[in-house]
Amino acid sequence: MRGRSPEVLLFTGFAGIATTLFLAWNWAPSVSINAFESPAAQRIFYWHVPSAWAALIAFTVLFVGSTMWFFKRNSLGWKLHVAGSEAGLACGLMVVCSGCIWGSAEWGTPWDWSDVRLNSFGLLTLLAMFLVLGRKSQPDGVETRDTFSTFGMYGFVLVPLTYISTRIWQIRHPGPVGGPGAEGTIDGSMRFVVLFGALAFTLLIAGHMMMSMRITDMEQRLEQAQKKLDEG
Repeated sequence: MRGRSPEVLLFTGFAGIATTLFLAWNWAPSVSINAFESPAAQRIFYWHVPSAWAALIAFTVLFVGSTMWFFKRNSLGWKLHVAGSEAGLACGLMVVCSGCIWGSAEWGTPWDWSDVRLNSFGLLTLLAMFLVLGRKSQPDGVETRDTFSTFGMYGFVLVPLTYISTRIWQIRHPGPVGGPGAEGTIDGSMRFVVLFGALAFTLLIAGHMMMSMRITDMEQRLEQAQKKLDEG
């Protein structure tokens, strides 16, 4: 956790995301006007899909950290819990906001309450928001950490549900495209931009989580120092 690795990853991720947006609007080919109601709005998927990928990574880290803390009282696990919840909230909000923009343009409504994937991912984002805001509003302690870690563990069930939902219940949200079991294929240049964006978002949240873990470590050290001063 020492050195400039978090800063380097954050900067590289931001640069990669900016490049992704540039390629999405100026290089990637447009989709067929017969396939979409709003072909221009489809370009937001180059942001939407990679940010969703990054969010699922963050929620996985949240689950691992929550499990490590709850069963082992591992301080690294708590740092991972904090980092995963914060990164999950950040990426989750990106996914939800970009999805609402797409829905408004393509479907005529920003949200469909009957769509399983939309609602399961929305619940994941709300879970991350609850964990982040709840942690900041409650005094730090074993019982508080146990409570939030429990939510982090059991909430993880929404991750595989979100991933497989369109394969089982495809309602509004498009199904998988271009991968194993996909319903269709995408142009090679489109695939390149999506994968490049996924890499950029992965680097971004890696730096974000490393920075978060560093801040959490500093907060814990300050609390320990304050306790020693109070006892002295």
